[in-house]
This record gives sequence, C-alpha cells and structure tokens, in this order.
Amino acid sequence: MCHMKKMGLQNMKIAVVDYESGNLRSVIQALRSAQIDPIVSGNPDQILSSDALILPGVGSGNAAMKALEQKQLTEAIREFIGSGRPFMGICLGLQLLMDMTDEGGGVECLSVISGTVERLPSEYKVPHMGWNQVVMNKEHNIMRGINPSAYFYFAHSYYSVPADPNVVLGTTSYGIDFCSILVRDNVFATQFHPEKSGSVGLQIYKNFVQNAIE
Repeated sequence: MCHMKKMGLQNMKIAVVDYESGNLRSVIQALRSAQIDPIVSGNPDQILSSDALILPGVGSGNAAMKALEQKQLTEAIREFIGSGRPFMGICLGLQLLMDMTDEGGGVECLSVISGTVERLPSEYKVPHMGWNQVVMNKEHNIMRGINPSAYFYFAHSYYSVPADPNVVLGTTSYGIDFCSILVRDNVFATQFHPEKSGSVGLQIYKNFVQNAIE
C-alpha cells in the first residue's frame, strides 16, 4: 500500500496557474516541501491535463479576471473543477470562485461557487495583514494534523460571501466573521496564504497532495 502511494506521489501532476497575479515562488516551494515538483503554466491544455490544480492570487480581482480571460483560462479552470479533480484556491484564488466582486466597480468572476466578494469594513485597518486564527465549523481531512488554535497569515482587503453557508469550513474574525476556508466537493480554498503560514500552512499543502493521491 505504501509503495502504491509513493508511486502515486511520483506520478502526480499538480499544476499551478500562472496568470501574473500569483505568489508563485512560495507556492512552488510549499509544494516541493510536500515532495511535488509542480507544473507552472498559463496554458489551458496543460492545466486540463493535470491531476490537481492550484489557483494562487495576489492583487486585484478585476486585473486577475482580465488576465485569466486574455490567457483563455476561465473556461479551462471551470472545466477542470467540473471534472471533479482536486482544486485549491489561495487568497484571491478563493474570491475568483464567486459570481461577482465589488472590486473595481463590480466585476464578474468564475461563478464556480454562488456568492459575492465584498470589501472589509472601513472602521478596521484595510488591508487586513498579519496572523489570525480560523474557527472551524466542522472537521475535514484537509486540516488533519493542525492545531485548532493555529494562526495563519492573511493579506487582503476583500472577503467572500458564499450564498450557501454549508461550503464555509472555517471563519476568521476581523471586524466581521468572514469565510476563511471554503470546501465543496473537490474544491478547497483559503483566504489566508498557507505558503506564508509556516509549518501549519505547509501541512495544508501536504494534506491537499495526500487527498489528491487518495
């Protein structure tokens, strides 16, 4: 059994979407710590031929959607997620799954998950930057081996509001309680940056890889 899993790890093709809005270097390093050498690509065919997909993201939602559309990646990402293969979104990569973002005067997103993206309350310092905790709504194997009181690194001005509260796996408090971990079927996404969250964040990458093998 162990031998089969090791072979699975060696043969696993995990793609990281390159659309000039991602924190690629630290994501690649995090995956290498999980013994995966990822494919970094903005090519729709390479993305669709991978076993698992990661959509990272920093910067603005409207710029990110423009870049995805220019590279003809929006349909490829939707098709990949629709295939049931493991998908992980990070920070902006979570927000882009919604129907619409308020950023930039209102921009259509990928509409993978019903919901909107709104700006954090202005009475608190925006962007929300630094370490914060996640309150889990239920157990999930993506968080196995992680202390429930662990802190994760955030850097964002907007947050996602999914229409279905059942997809919210974890919430974080910053003026309001917002969705910081989303899970639905094969889709997993975090508002925080696991790759910048030390050993607990690296454990999330390891769990994602392990789930993809299983």
